[in-house]
Amino acid sequence: MSKLIFSRRAPDNITEELVAVLSSKASFEFKGLFDVIFLNLRERNAASGGEEMLRLRTYEKLQSLVSQGAVTRTVSGVIKKYKGVGSRMVKVSAEMKLLRAEWNASYGTPSRPLISDFLGSPRSLATAGRMPLLLRKPQSGSD
Repeated sequence: MSKLIFSRRAPDNITEELVAVLSSKASFEFKGLFDVIFLNLRERNAASGGEEMLRLRTYEKLQSLVSQGAVTRTVSGVIKKYKGVGSRMVKVSAEMKLLRAEWNASYGTPSRPLISDFLGSPRSLATAGRMPLLLRKPQSGSD
């Protein structure tokens, strides 16, 4: 019986944001932590899949960091607060930067096409299949 192993690991935007936010000395409840991460991901245009799915993935990544010992969880009553462990966060951050650098070197910078990539005449855009052909109406009285 052979096992197929898929070893190419892409950079993880959610974990990068979690590490960046939890590297501060502040502690967060999950709701506040998610709000900060969601805004950061939207600024980077990296929030995809809907807010609820992103919330679930963020919680799973956070629990993974807790199990690795990079984040401590303190529970007081019903409230759970999360805080990064300084030495572990430095290590995780370095691993994420190394992974991102290797990915960019091997596969290029992952990005979505920008509108600036398609600037040109409407005719060239239409023939490239990027947008419908825009036609102007003839102005009346100009013959």
